[in-house]
Amino acid sequence: MTVIDAGVGNLGNLRRALESVGGEVEVTRDPEVVRRGGILVLPGVGAFKPPREQIRGAMEEALRDALDGGAHLLGICVGFQLLFESSSEFGETDGLGLLPGRVDRLPDTVRLPQIGWNALVERADHALLRGLGDDPHFYFVHSWAPVDVPPEARLAQAVHGASFTAVAGRGRVMGTQFHPEKSGPCGLRLLRNYLELASWAS
Repeated sequence: MTVIDAGVGNLGNLRRALESVGGEVEVTRDPEVVRRGGILVLPGVGAFKPPREQIRGAMEEALRDALDGGAHLLGICVGFQLLFESSSEFGETDGLGLLPGRVDRLPDTVRLPQIGWNALVERADHALLRGLGDDPHFYFVHSWAPVDVPPEARLAQAVHGASFTAVAGRGRVMGTQFHPEKSGPCGLRLLRNYLELASWAS
């Protein structure tokens, strides 16, 4: 399992969580390691633009090569946002375009950033979300979120001022707006689901 270090965020908690569900984790900024990876994770915190610029060029090419070769990819928080077509945060910035939709600011009618636990609603029947129970809650830290995601790519929604896509996926590319590594048993179950579905398909 290859965790892409985009230069933002503390990766220690994520690494420990992935290892606790059986992952053998390598954290890397080396495009060649990413190109050879079969089970990829793209985390991120903070604003959209710094990690987008960090992975532009050689790392992006390696990521696309890995996906073309059959790799799976899970984006987390800002790493999830990077998977979409664009973000309006601090001006329009292109995303990777691996998932349909764009990233926009949550309504100013609620406290931002959203920091804390929130429920998933409108869950799809998808392997990434199996075994989460009737009312799963996850830990969010964000002011921006994916919108205009078509129904076939929306795996779960959440509500904070407005409904937004909290989990999305298309084929071997998927992601979560929340931090599964900070979300207790439900977060660990989701990470285990990802590892199992990616390993089974490899």
